[in-house]
Amino acid sequence: MRKDGNTHMLAHSFAEGARQHNDVKVISVADHKVNPCSGCNYCYTSEGHRCIQNDDMNEIYDALRETDVLAVASPVYFYGISAELKAIIDRLHTPMRDTFPIKKAALLLVGATRVPKLFDPIVMQYNLTLEFFQIEDLGSVLVSGVKNERDISGNDSLKTAYDLGSSISDPLATEKR
Repeated sequence: MRKDGNTHMLAHSFAEGARQHNDVKVISVADHKVNPCSGCNYCYTSEGHRCIQNDDMNEIYDALRETDVLAVASPVYFYGISAELKAIIDRLHTPMRDTFPIKKAALLLVGATRVPKLFDPIVMQYNLTLEFFQIEDLGSVLVSGVKNERDISGNDSLKTAYDLGSSISDPLATEKR
């Protein structure tokens, strides 16, 4: 995703809302070099289920170990998520994923065109993943018709993303009150 591009702006709007009641860490795939999964299954037999590849995915694994709510944001290319995000998702083909405390997730997508069913394949995969891991869906913000950098500026979807983020409350913070 482009720095300060439409997806970046949508994700940061969500994050700003979430910061109202939570500790938030934003991981931008643009800042990480993650190789695709080779399907070698080394992670199934290695100590700690570590991948044989030594790249930035190790930092992402560490962050996911401390994550209870996950927002996935991506530009949409040919009815799919970005290749960089897909590489990260594929690298979750490891038993290590069963140790992540993720309980809730949200989906943020941005597409340049207004083609019918633009988001359907991604939403279907997202919903199947939520069902498989028994993760609660917090909702989605799906924005079409934003192609050029900063086209999303002034779009109502930024407020929708902010509101979705601010609707998340940290259960530990609530217990402390």
